[in-house]
Amino acid sequence: MDVLDIKALLITALIFVPIERLFALRPGQKILRKAFFNDLIYALFNGVPINLGLVAAVTLATSTVGHIIPDYVGSAVSSQPVWLQVLEIIIVADIGLYWAHRAFHAIPFLWRFHVIHHSIEELDWLAAHRVHPVDQVLTKSASLVPVYLMGFSSPAIVLFALIFHVHAILLHSNVRLNIGPLRWLVASPQFHHWHHAHERAAYDKNFAGQLSFIDALFGTMHLPGETVPERYGVDDPVPPTYVEQLAYPLIPKGKTNEAPFTGDT
Repeated sequence: MDVLDIKALLITALIFVPIERLFALRPGQKILRKAFFNDLIYALFNGVPINLGLVAAVTLATSTVGHIIPDYVGSAVSSQPVWLQVLEIIIVADIGLYWAHRAFHAIPFLWRFHVIHHSIEELDWLAAHRVHPVDQVLTKSASLVPVYLMGFSSPAIVLFALIFHVHAILLHSNVRLNIGPLRWLVASPQFHHWHHAHERAAYDKNFAGQLSFIDALFGTMHLPGETVPERYGVDDPVPPTYVEQLAYPLIPKGKTNEAPFTGDT
């Protein structure tokens, strides 16, 4: 955590809290909702381990697999206009994120890390930050390692990272936003709220981070009209505090009194 992280968080709050008050999906939800301060800890302290893990993954990939890729590939990619690079990064990164996200739902060991994020019962702008560092490092690596290997320029990657961060916060926010037919192309709050829904019809749906058409392409989209989920969360016995949640995936299953994994969540 540093001063820049705190400033960025304050700016985000100043933007999204009023928006959630004006266009609330659930008007009765409080600003200081359940687990708000727990998720605030994630927002303040998760950045360091995640960034260190991502740097390690990118460094390992570029120093090994990176030597296989011809130099002219990176030169051609980075010479494109920045706006075009950003669009290409969004596509490449979201395909990687989609498959990594599906893996975290399909593989029981990985699910124990990802369930921390799904344990959120009230979605808002801060909810996007409740992600186990292992989950975030592996998912971001699947998204960004190909981007670095292909040689996209630093300005394009930085701009993409900013767009992705703001979009992720919007997807989790307590906002009613109708984007019309674009919802079949771009991920919206309604799209991602259904991913968090504690309803059987929505299990294992809407994995994409930015491009909803990827889910449509692979048959995992769930957008039932204009309806929204009645509730969020999981049945897994996820503990309530930050430290306990960090340790939860590593605790032997027999010591948590949880039901066997069924693949339905």
